[in-house]
Amino acid sequence: MILLQLFYEFFKTGLFAVGGGLATLPFLNDMADRTGWFTRAQLADMLAVSESTPGPIGVNMATYVGFTTAGPLGALVATVGLVTPSVVVILIIAAFLRAFRHNEYVNSAFYGLRPASTAMVAAAGLGVAQLTLLHTELPLSPAFFNWPAIALAAAVLVLTRWVPKVKDWHPIVFIAIGAAVGVIGNF
Repeated sequence: MILLQLFYEFFKTGLFAVGGGLATLPFLNDMADRTGWFTRAQLADMLAVSESTPGPIGVNMATYVGFTTAGPLGALVATVGLVTPSVVVILIIAAFLRAFRHNEYVNSAFYGLRPASTAMVAAAGLGVAQLTLLHTELPLSPAFFNWPAIALAAAVLVLTRWVPKVKDWHPIVFIAIGAAVGVIGNF
């Protein structure tokens, strides 16, 4: 029964998450609240792992949830559930697009999907920012803000936008800097 539920939940997610892996986050937030398979904090961890591993973010997250919920078979079922709507829709669109490619209604529909997918990705980004930068379980106080995370985000912004690139540095230097910032942030 859990496998069928996994397939159904990720089929819905795959059907309505237009715009890529980050567009699945609102659906995964809802899934966390309804099913109890994972918490929102675990969702942030899943996002970090999914972004750092090869492959599409949505597929990685479906595989992760499926595996933690029902083992290797759950990972397969959740992943297949997520990609099935896309495969079906692509096959249907490919069959009809050739005949209707120059139709103004088809062009308008594709044009209309752009802001919808942009809004879904923006909602996901705001949710991740809120989860990372704020302690929402605390009342409004100085502890409401996650100051180490805000400082790290500001440092990354400055280093990526206004500091010239240094191509001669070995990547281990940047790993060491990140580790030092992480250690300092825990004090």
